Amino acid sequence: MSNERRHRATVKDVATEAGVSRGTVSRVLNGQPYVSSEARAAIEAAIAKVGFVPNRAARSLVMQRTQAIGLIVHEPHSLFIEDPNIGAILLGANAALSEADYQLSFLIADSARDIERLARYLTGGLIDGVIVVSAREGDPITKAIAQLDLPATFVGHPHDIGDAAYVAIDNRGAAREITRRLAATGRQRIGMIAAALDRDSGADRLAGFVDARGNDFDPRLVQRVPLYSYADGQAGMRALLETCPDIDGVFAASDAVAAGAMDVLQAAGKSIPQDVGVVGFDDSSWALRCDPPLSTMRQSANELGRAAAESVLAQLRGEKPSTESRILECTVVWRESA
Repeated sequence: MSNERRHRATVKDVATEAGVSRGTVSRVLNGQPYVSSEARAAIEAAIAKVGFVPNRAARSLVMQRTQAIGLIVHEPHSLFIEDPNIGAILLGANAALSEADYQLSFLIADSARDIERLARYLTGGLIDGVIVVSAREGDPITKAIAQLDLPATFVGHPHDIGDAAYVAIDNRGAAREITRRLAATGRQRIGMIAAALDRDSGADRLAGFVDARGNDFDPRLVQRVPLYSYADGQAGMRALLETCPDIDGVFAASDAVAAGAMDVLQAAGKSIPQDVGVVGFDDSSWALRCDPPLSTMRQSANELGRAAAESVLAQLRGEKPSTESRILECTVVWRESA
């Protein structure tokens, strides 16, 4: 191997070729101002000629940046396979970060031990900012982010995040809309399987259901379950049938919950939608796997992930995230289940 091939071009080589100081080369590499256009052009030409490749690790030390953004999901491991929204949020965030030459670091908080570990991890300077999914009020992770003044954007809007950036959908308004649409089909005894009430999305969907039912709201027709999961949909539907055997409409807090509910209804001899109309929330892959296909409220989880990543990147550039893009639209998708 020749000496030329063994030698890795350095900042000094670039400076010598361009006829400038090493400090001037460093300012260009680090994106700093106060370099003339002539010197910048000479440095760029020298970099191409000598084959210089910047050392990202060294550059990170100088700029105090890791080029990594953490995506924290506060959900049980079991839900990662079952909930398509988590994957869609992750892919949307990763696409936006990749375009900006940032790496996504995926962090899972399943247990109290996970939460404590992640709170410590955030203090280590290993990431530049975070996207937080499914945060609860009083979450230690949220407190750690606030104490560190770490650039962060929440997917959803827990009520204790103060003026922190967030991207979300109008869960309450969307739940109200699809419940009213279900009632418009002539259903009288409409119940809800309300999931994930320890986070804003679940609580807001229940509030929207209550809004829509108005004077017809019957608290006995609400079954509360822990997670947006198929198994919780089954459990919630069994409980509703015990409370109200002649129930004729169900709003499930997610498509996975709706799928579980539909299976229990059909096993009980109920025809969908003739006997019971069922609607869900998300328009995820679950909706088309149901038989009949599920009427639901469409949200774009991919766009939520992308918007959250763009918000963190804007903060890292010293910009204040636009409040106009915080609430993303939902639309009703009406199919044969109601």
